[in-house]
Amino acid sequence: MAVKPAPSKRRTGPKHAPRTPKSKRGFLRRFWWVFLAVPAAGALLVLGVLVYVYLHLELPSTPPPLQTTFIYDSRGHLLTTLHASVDRTIVPFSQISPHLRDAVIAAEDQNFYSNPGFDPLGILRAAWNDLIAHRVVQGGSTITQQLVKNVYAGHYVEDPKTHQLTYEVPPRTFGQKVREVLLAIKLSRTYSKNEILAQYLNTIYFGHGAYGAQAAAQTYFGVDAKDLTAVQAATLAGAISNPSLFDPINDPVDAKIRRDYVLDRMADLGYLTRARAEALKQAKVKTVGDASAERFPPKLGYYLDYVKRSLIQRFGESRVFGGGLRVTTGLNPAWQHAAEEAVANRLGTPGDPEAALVAIDPSNGEVRAMVGGRDFTKSQVNLALSGAKGYGGSGRQAGSAFKPFTLAAAMEDRISLSSRWNGPGTITIPDPRCYTNGQPWTLSNASDSESGVFTLLQATQHSVNTVYAQLVTQVGPDAVVEVAHRMGIRSPLEAVCSITLGTQSVYPLEMANAYATLAAQGVRHNATPLDRVQDATGATLYENRGRGQRALDANDANLVTYALESVINGGTGYPNAVIGRPAAGKTGTAQNYVDAWFCGYVPQLAACVWVGYPQGEIPLVGVEGYPAVFGGTLPALIWHDFMTAATANMPVKDFPTPSFAGYTGGPQTPPPTPAPSKSPKPTKSPKPSPSPTPTPSPSPSPSPTPTPSPSPSPSPLPSPSPSPSPSPPSTPVAPARGPDRGS
Repeated sequence: MAVKPAPSKRRTGPKHAPRTPKSKRGFLRRFWWVFLAVPAAGALLVLGVLVYVYLHLELPSTPPPLQTTFIYDSRGHLLTTLHASVDRTIVPFSQISPHLRDAVIAAEDQNFYSNPGFDPLGILRAAWNDLIAHRVVQGGSTITQQLVKNVYAGHYVEDPKTHQLTYEVPPRTFGQKVREVLLAIKLSRTYSKNEILAQYLNTIYFGHGAYGAQAAAQTYFGVDAKDLTAVQAATLAGAISNPSLFDPINDPVDAKIRRDYVLDRMADLGYLTRARAEALKQAKVKTVGDASAERFPPKLGYYLDYVKRSLIQRFGESRVFGGGLRVTTGLNPAWQHAAEEAVANRLGTPGDPEAALVAIDPSNGEVRAMVGGRDFTKSQVNLALSGAKGYGGSGRQAGSAFKPFTLAAAMEDRISLSSRWNGPGTITIPDPRCYTNGQPWTLSNASDSESGVFTLLQATQHSVNTVYAQLVTQVGPDAVVEVAHRMGIRSPLEAVCSITLGTQSVYPLEMANAYATLAAQGVRHNATPLDRVQDATGATLYENRGRGQRALDANDANLVTYALESVINGGTGYPNAVIGRPAAGKTGTAQNYVDAWFCGYVPQLAACVWVGYPQGEIPLVGVEGYPAVFGGTLPALIWHDFMTAATANMPVKDFPTPSFAGYTGGPQTPPPTPAPSKSPKPTKSPKPSPSPTPTPSPSPSPSPTPTPSPSPSPSPLPSPSPSPSPSPPSTPVAPARGPDRGS
């Protein structure tokens, strides 16, 4: 049997060529999906995270947007606006011009009504347009994203001084931009497109401090947002992307280029015809100038500054400059004009002193008119408030215009107006309370020849210093201080005897407030320029309801008024302060004629006038033909001119007739009985002159036998005795009178 040879282990030929291991080829074939699945999983993870973040993302709560405060006069006419760096007035969507809506959409976000809050294609398109133009011509963000960035995504920082909240835009990081996109989507699902556009147009910055469509329309064109024309709207829309570059006021050339681009875009989108757009592009860029700064009128500025300070004191700076308040003041525009004219007509010569005038409604304390200087743009020192807290200055001496406070204290002590007082030309008061530099107080009347025996009424009528020096020691200087403060004087006062002569500093507003207390029969209404304040929604925050506080007994106040009527009808205020109707008032002149006053009132209005040099301590000599200015001259004439105009259409009212019963007090040291003489024939009450004419010399001196009662004739005064039946006061021995002034 044959044996077969064993097969050879050597293999040759193609059939036995080496092969690629199956394991290597199988991984690529079997696991190719890994290279797709990992990125997809990552994308799904990112998407899941974004969805999770979106579902748990809440729109941040935002404080009310800063808005401009508007100030109106008593008749509803706009006087001015107040705002800090942000000038904004929120208006409803319906009050924004359709031209502006279209222009902004054309310039900023043509797909606004169709996109979900962000637009990737729009971002790419904007980048390409900017690249071609070599400058920013179209924003990459949607309107919704811009709103998120400017309102919702940042945070608010409080100014430590004004307590005003300032919005800070968040940093432009990738993560922040993603957050803003999510917020934009959330915003689009929370509000309608019109609501989002309204928010955007009320908050976006247009330059020159103007935030929002209304402020921008007023700042650049002096119109409301609803009245913007197509060309004006295109100008504003063009400024949004770069307000400083496309500034219509400071750079009208670039503003026109940008405006024309917006007009072309409006034509491309069908908001305008091509022909209409081309016609509008021919117009120049016209604005009303920069209306964004706070600018008060030259004369009215003093009143408006007073309003601003009063608002800040009550509501704080942040609310005044950013709360969108609507403020109605007590200003009567006709009376304000009359006050300005009265001062300008009497003190119109270069180098003349200045004047302050304050008019107050006695029924509620509202300041109806105020003159605080010649020109607020040149000097912001309000002479009507100089000396008041927060206004600087040291106030001015009121002279004998301060005597009514001593007289009011005397009425509270039941001292009779017909009580007889010795009024020598010079007197020394030994009361220790009156010592000056360790010595008894010595003072004189305005004229060395002015001496005699006076009733208290006549001593008031002719402003006899030596009688009032005795009166203040009897009632006590502390009582005078207390009465003055009750009546409306807010300045600090020292309880010294010379207070009765007005030697301490006060300011015109508080003097007018105190005299208004007399006009209101002893009820004090604190002076205020505010009538009503509302917030931006129309809710009332403050309203002056005319609630006053009893400062004097009504009869005591009416007795003081009775005496002050005689000042105008036959005393130091005659004839310059006569206005043809019942009026009461008092003159005042400081030592050496450095300050001159006249304060007076009718039942419906009180006004106080001060004349002097702002620098102070400069004698008022050689002014407008007067060798020396005292209260009965220029101040009385200014008061006369103002009150004549202010009361022209005002019903004539008499002051209440006071009761004299129970007022029986008199001087501690009775005056000597005058020698018997033939009683002179009583003088008649002077006939009022509606328009007295000043003369170079002081007002005429009263007759040596001044009338014992004012005109119209009031009820006769009782005698100093406790007899129940009244009798006219005795006629004093009083010489012709010189200028009224305190010592």
